[in-house]
Amino acid sequence: MDFIDDVRIRSGRFRERIGYLETEEATKTALVLPFLEMMGYSIFDPTEVIPEFTADVGTKKGEKVDYALMRAGDPIVVIEVKKYGSNLSQVDMSQLLRYFTVTDAHFGILTDGIVYRFFSDLDQPNVMDPTPFFHFNMLDFTDSEVEELKRFTKSAFDLEETLEAAATLKYTRGIKQVLARQLNNPDDEFTRLLARQVYSKLLTKQAMERFTEVVKQAFREFINDRINVTLKTALAREATVEEPESEPEPDVVQEPASGDGGVVTTADELEGFEIVKDILKDTIDLERVFMRDTLSYCGILLDDNNRKPLCRLRFNAKSVKRLGVFDEEGRERTHLIRSLEEILDYADQIRATANRHCL
Repeated sequence: MDFIDDVRIRSGRFRERIGYLETEEATKTALVLPFLEMMGYSIFDPTEVIPEFTADVGTKKGEKVDYALMRAGDPIVVIEVKKYGSNLSQVDMSQLLRYFTVTDAHFGILTDGIVYRFFSDLDQPNVMDPTPFFHFNMLDFTDSEVEELKRFTKSAFDLEETLEAAATLKYTRGIKQVLARQLNNPDDEFTRLLARQVYSKLLTKQAMERFTEVVKQAFREFINDRINVTLKTALAREATVEEPESEPEPDVVQEPASGDGGVVTTADELEGFEIVKDILKDTIDLERVFMRDTLSYCGILLDDNNRKPLCRLRFNAKSVKRLGVFDEEGRERTHLIRSLEEILDYADQIRATANRHCL
């Protein structure tokens, strides 16, 4: 299973748990430790994860940070945990700051179990930067943010590459903040920079006032134009892959007349089957989940029973993938999906179908 699939699945679990968290310890158990597992660390192996990590800091002895991720006996990441819902922007980070001066760790994480703020020492070696270079929210993330998070997994972590990526993230974030400020209220220096590219006359005070408004207008139109291009491209792609609706097929799985009947199980169907099993692993015994491929679709069944379909992978049409899920009346509803990861969007319906079959 891809890392992004694991993140999406755990995101759903975290969302179900957050209403029950009353203490910092509960946050660690329900959110932070599963997060570290997702990142590939063995939470019960002290060569990889040390809870209550202790280091002597100057005259302060025995101070502890909640977790340290270890490699070759040295901490590479130190983690400070606060109770879920804490305002991380107002948290005292003095412990995390001190650990940067006395350990070899170049990364620190401040988290409430859902929001993870990543810090480094990009400005001055062994001195933690005052602002994070990266935020990750387990309940609200993009594919590109997952790719950045992946750099911190145990299998992918490389100190030099990650430090370089952290610097890029920090400066990119800073430039985006500058652009956002200039978009709303361009200053004189920025206005002159742009005006000189298109205006050959003397930039008088009156001209500057005019160009300040021109820059605002140009910014807004540029962004709107880019959004429109993106929307048109997406709509054109959807029109290309959309197929006419066909008559609903009977619920009974169509079996080949003899032999394999020309049925070929594709790699996408096998991967889709694994995603469905991962969705159901906390709902039913996975030994009860079977895949049965036919000429029309690949059926995923409970107990290998035609009358207990969990979902259907309709991947046989060229360039088109559809997922069939079932409502409370047992009627199949098909949905166009553009990637296998979109099966996760229907996880609740698949689980509900499995629970109905188990009644």
